Amino acid sequence: MRAVVWHGKRDVRVDTVPDPVIQDPNDAIVRITTTNLCGSDLHLYEVLGPFMNVGDIIGHEPMGIVEAVGANITTIKPGDRVSVPFQMSCGHCHMCHEGLTTQCETTQVRSQNSGAALFGYSSLYGSVPGAQAEYLRVPQAQHTTVRLPEGPPDDRYAYLSDVLPTAWQAVAYAGVPDGGTVVVLGLGPIGDMSCRIAAHKGYRVIGVDLVPDRLARAAQRGIETIDLSQHESDLGDAIREMTNGRGPDSVIDAVGMEAHGSPGAGVAHTAVALLPDAVASRLMKTSGIDKLAAVNSAIDIVRRGGTISLSGVYGGSADPLNMLVMFDKQIQLRMGQANVLKWVPEIMPLLTDEDPLGVDSFATHRLSLEEAPEAYKKFQKKQDGVFKVCFKPSALAA
Repeated sequence: MRAVVWHGKRDVRVDTVPDPVIQDPNDAIVRITTTNLCGSDLHLYEVLGPFMNVGDIIGHEPMGIVEAVGANITTIKPGDRVSVPFQMSCGHCHMCHEGLTTQCETTQVRSQNSGAALFGYSSLYGSVPGAQAEYLRVPQAQHTTVRLPEGPPDDRYAYLSDVLPTAWQAVAYAGVPDGGTVVVLGLGPIGDMSCRIAAHKGYRVIGVDLVPDRLARAAQRGIETIDLSQHESDLGDAIREMTNGRGPDSVIDAVGMEAHGSPGAGVAHTAVALLPDAVASRLMKTSGIDKLAAVNSAIDIVRRGGTISLSGVYGGSADPLNMLVMFDKQIQLRMGQANVLKWVPEIMPLLTDEDPLGVDSFATHRLSLEEAPEAYKKFQKKQDGVFKVCFKPSALAA
């Protein structure tokens, strides 16, 4: 089959690789009809390279048709249309019963002290072959699949694997009170969808970014926007002026570890990238720092007693957070990978023909898998309006 394969920093290629096969009675094989390019894939493309191996298949936002199932699988069958959550979970452990599928005790990557295994996301999360491919082996398929109705095109359900539940959890964790205000830092796919969900729930939403296309896209949905390039030194003051001098009830950081405006951490990232992978990976796990401009902005912006929700990916082990201010302002902080299956029942009723969240038109580009290398380059550089890419690996894709 054809698949998107990691070959080095900023070097992904589409290679011919062996087809996946059933390896365990709890496996399924899914023929991928749509698989997306995620902002967190860019972390593999750049910062997290020391945890990648040449030949790793990338990708974690798939849907498709079940081709084969292992002997233990009774919840799905060949021919079923499914979405595949980005994390693997068993459905029967304590953490799964608590709705914390990202912490599944069956698939936890204990050798790395990490949570549940993720598709296509480095040795930190199990080095499981990813989903930017024509076929995918799905471990723990009895729980790591969501059956979908026939009929609507893939765009209706393409974001159930990650974008929708990640944004839904970001808003839920933000704890916005009725009639409250939430600021969303970063208007990439997760930030944009978080704005849509928060507005759908009736909150006042203020989105912050510095990319004109992204600001315009949010504004077209009725979201108030702030151009960060005009407020690099006074963002907090500008937002307080819009919120009775107090600040918003909640802030969602949808940016993460590679935030704009963190020159010191940027130098550190560059230096680490020059080291051998074995040395760099050890250093990142013991002394790694993230670009913290976004989270530091959130700490400044949120009102006293407010809540910060982190949905942007962070990976630093030695990040210097301003604990004095966080303690003094009595800030509540919630974070983590999205527990996909916890939120699917709340999201599915919105995936109707009325399409209140605009999922049918959310993608800006629908490309063949062969176009992936160029898509990665343009997405990282924010060129040519590349915002959300859906790859169509199969000639029979929906």
